[in-house]
Amino acid sequence: MSGHNKWAKVKHIKAKTDAIKGRAFTKIIREITIAARTGGGDPDSNPRLRSALQAAKDANMPRDNVDRGIKKGTGELDGVTYEEMTYEGYGPGGVAVIIRCLSDNKNRTVAEIGKILSKGGGNMGVPGCVSFMFENKGYFFLSKESNPTATEDSLTDAVLECGADDLRVLPDGFEITCDPSAYLDVRPKLEAKGLKVDEAKQTMLPKTTVKVTGHDVGKLLRLMDNIEENDDVQDCYHNEDISDEDMEKAAAEA
Repeated sequence: MSGHNKWAKVKHIKAKTDAIKGRAFTKIIREITIAARTGGGDPDSNPRLRSALQAAKDANMPRDNVDRGIKKGTGELDGVTYEEMTYEGYGPGGVAVIIRCLSDNKNRTVAEIGKILSKGGGNMGVPGCVSFMFENKGYFFLSKESNPTATEDSLTDAVLECGADDLRVLPDGFEITCDPSAYLDVRPKLEAKGLKVDEAKQTMLPKTTVKVTGHDVGKLLRLMDNIEENDDVQDCYHNEDISDEDMEKAAAEA
């Protein structure tokens, strides 16, 4: 789980703030649109839409953008029809990769993802080839900076009381995970206890990891950047294990 937070640090070091924010808005709007299309425009009866709206709030997305995304999904406004698709494969060093996309052109997307993987030292796999290595989880990161009084003992009690199922202590904060069905309930319960949630999402966490070292670290970082920069990619999950030293070295050389 700590790899997820480590990856966020690398993005910060690479200082692609504006581009990352723009892509984040695009991904959230697409998720809002397809959530509204498949489950309706009322977040009270549509958990997927409620989750997407929380992501929009976290990203400080203007309300007008959110409303347009919902209306495109419900058909009140014209919009592009997106199709959901998931690809599985491998990256440098044998790292397992799951790529979730929303696209208006499936043929274009599969060709682009296959090309990115191939050029980045990986390859596309068949459906199911790596998904068994991951599990769907609700994920929350609470930084020590935002929660200066939080301790492992106090959070252990809070995790149990809020319906989450695991706590991991990191040098700069705490990772909490829960069953996906409890995801929308856990965050408000944590916040009701005075805790600041710095990051929250539904994600795929690896059951096992693959140690990546040497030249494969830089190759993997570049591959993941190229995947996430693709307009059709919503999420990318991977099971690498890279030391802080190797991660920072590769980021500095990028």
